[in-house]
Amino acid sequence: MTTDLRVLEAPDWDRWFGTLERAFGGALVNSVEEREAWRSVTECERSVGVWDGDECVATAGAYTFGLTVPGGGVVSAAGVTMVSVAATHRRRGILTSMMRRQLDDVRSWGQSVALLTASEPAIYGRFGYGVGTRQLSAEIDTSRVSFRVPADADGADAVRLRYVALDDARESIESVYARQVHGRPGMLERRPGWERKLLIDPPERREGATALQCVLARRGEGDDAETVGYALYRVKPGWEPAGPKGTVVVDRVSALDPVAYATLWRFLGEIDLTSGVSVSNLPVDDAFQFLVSDVRRSNIRVRDSLYVRLVEVGAALAARTYQAPVDVVFEVEDAFCPWNEGRWRLTGDIKGASCERTADAADLSLSVRELGSMYLGDTSPVALAAAGLVRELRPGALAEASVAFVSPVAPWLPHGF
Repeated sequence: MTTDLRVLEAPDWDRWFGTLERAFGGALVNSVEEREAWRSVTECERSVGVWDGDECVATAGAYTFGLTVPGGGVVSAAGVTMVSVAATHRRRGILTSMMRRQLDDVRSWGQSVALLTASEPAIYGRFGYGVGTRQLSAEIDTSRVSFRVPADADGADAVRLRYVALDDARESIESVYARQVHGRPGMLERRPGWERKLLIDPPERREGATALQCVLARRGEGDDAETVGYALYRVKPGWEPAGPKGTVVVDRVSALDPVAYATLWRFLGEIDLTSGVSVSNLPVDDAFQFLVSDVRRSNIRVRDSLYVRLVEVGAALAARTYQAPVDVVFEVEDAFCPWNEGRWRLTGDIKGASCERTADAADLSLSVRELGSMYLGDTSPVALAAAGLVRELRPGALAEASVAFVSPVAPWLPHGF
């Protein structure tokens, strides 16, 4: 039986979303509010479904984001999401057909970069996606670990912490986020609706912990007080014969300055009836690592996070800046998007860049997947060369590119999509 791949129409959303839920092993949402939040951020015109008769058997979507790149600029990016194929329809080329349609669409929309978070990382490399950011997680034993704060944290520069209801805190949280988004590659400018979706707190997601709690860090008095940070967290109670052993499960913690950030971490580490703090998504260079008294007892782990795909190599590489002057010709392999194949001359520095086709001899040879890993400054070309994934054709070109591509701050994706 033949299948039909077509753009999602709003009346079909429930069946389309149901196919996604089944593929992921059950209900993704457990309340009307949560379901409507998912529906509200779905961009139907950028989503596709595969239909076998009246049955939806595969799904894929794309969100519109602004992606911060090294140098603080923003490129329009497609956030690939909701990808699934029914177990009954595997091994028929359906996923490949959706990826083909999607990347063609992204190119037609004028977006030079596609992004995704991978439920199974092995799937997407063959479509040109490379690991572009990583994330840090930690399990901190706060019965043995304390948090340092700057010397003036309790003095004239002190911040005051206040519990605030989620609905009342939403505007302040978004204000802090907006002031940070251009400061770190990988962060996303979001369309309206995300500020609501990211704070939905269904009981079924709490895994025995409390409802999501919010503390705002504020500096100043009265109407002149400014929100300079926030923490979103839950407390998961626990007891043992010796007494309480609860865990603070951190959803997000963010601040505009070091004093506010350290104050929030100290608060999280000193919550009554707890002896641990668990956090699952921080930048790999996050300052908390230098605030803890014992980093070993913080049980830090690092894993892959955002996957990056350059849809238009020239436009994408020209959209960011480079930490040192660079003039390198890349020989790019890209069988899935052949318009990227061939030689590209990248010239640029901290002020800007250009990337154009050239007939000049290549300096470095690599695939578009490796360019995706390098793009936000997370992965050094030297490291990729050590794995045999980048070939140096002109002596010195590898070191030149590695110095140029680095980002002063580690790229980071603050939330999934």
